Amino acid sequence: MQIDAHIHYWHPLRGDYFWLHEGDPLLDRPYRPADLQPWLDAEGVGGTVLVQAAPSVAETEYLLGIADCTPQVLGVVGWIDFERRDIGEAELRRLARHPKFLGVRPMIQDIPDDTWMLRDEVQWAFRAVAAEGLTFDALGFPRHLPHFLTLLRRHPDLRVVVDHAMKPQIRAHSPETFGFWADGLSRIADETGAVCKLSGLVTEAAEVWSVEDLAPYAAHVLAAFGPERVMWGSDWPVCRRRAEYGEWRRAAETLTAHLPQDDRARVFGGTAAEFYGL
Repeated sequence: MQIDAHIHYWHPLRGDYFWLHEGDPLLDRPYRPADLQPWLDAEGVGGTVLVQAAPSVAETEYLLGIADCTPQVLGVVGWIDFERRDIGEAELRRLARHPKFLGVRPMIQDIPDDTWMLRDEVQWAFRAVAAEGLTFDALGFPRHLPHFLTLLRRHPDLRVVVDHAMKPQIRAHSPETFGFWADGLSRIADETGAVCKLSGLVTEAAEVWSVEDLAPYAAHVLAAFGPERVMWGSDWPVCRRRAEYGEWRRAAETLTAHLPQDDRARVFGGTAAEFYGL
C-alpha cells in the first residue's frame, strides 16, 4: 500500500489552531477527508497518517473520531501536555488504548525556548511515550537539530521521526544555511535510530519553485538516512501554499526516480508502515 505519512484535517471554528491566521484565504477553512479523497484516488494512495495541528487533547480526540469513520486514515499522531505531568500521564495512557493512536507531536517549532525538549520537567513524557511503545514526531527548524540530537541520545529507546526534514530554509538557500542543516541532519541519521519524513520541502521553497530547487535537499535526506529510513508525506493542506497535492507528489516521484523500485516502495509506504506499525 502507498501511504501518505503526514496529512492534516481541521475545522477552524474549533478554536484551538492558534497559528492559523483568521481570514487566510487558503487555509482558514475546514479540511475534511472528502476534500482529500479525490487526490488520494488519483495518486493511488491507499492510506494516510493524520497528524495534530493544535496543541490540545480535544483536537486529538477530534482526529481520532475522524479516523474511526475514515478507513484511509490508518493512524493519528496526537498531542498531550508535556508540561502537566499530573494530567498528561493519564491522558497518554488513555489515548494509547485507542487502536489508531500512534504517538505524539509537541509543537516545538512554536515554543520560544529552543531547548524546551531538554528541560527536566518534560523528560517524563519522553520516557512514557517510549514505555507505551508509541512514536514521537520531532517538529522544528534547523536551529533545533543539535538539541534534538541531545534528546535522542538521552532516550535511545524512543522511536522518532524527523518531520519535514527539520524544515530546511530552501527559499533562503546559501552554502552556509544548507551546510548547517545538512550537518545537523546527518548527525541525527548517523548517531541515532531516527527516521525522516520527506515532507514539507515544497512549503519551504520560494513561491516560484522548481524540482531542481528541492533536489539537493531531497538527495541529502536520502543519502543520510537511506530509503529504508525515509517516508514521504504531503503535509496537505499546508503544502497548498506552494503546490497542490498532485504537483508535490509528482515532484517527490521525480526526486526519487533514480532509486530502485524496492527503495521507492519504502519511501512511499514501507517505511511509514514499519515505523508506525500500520
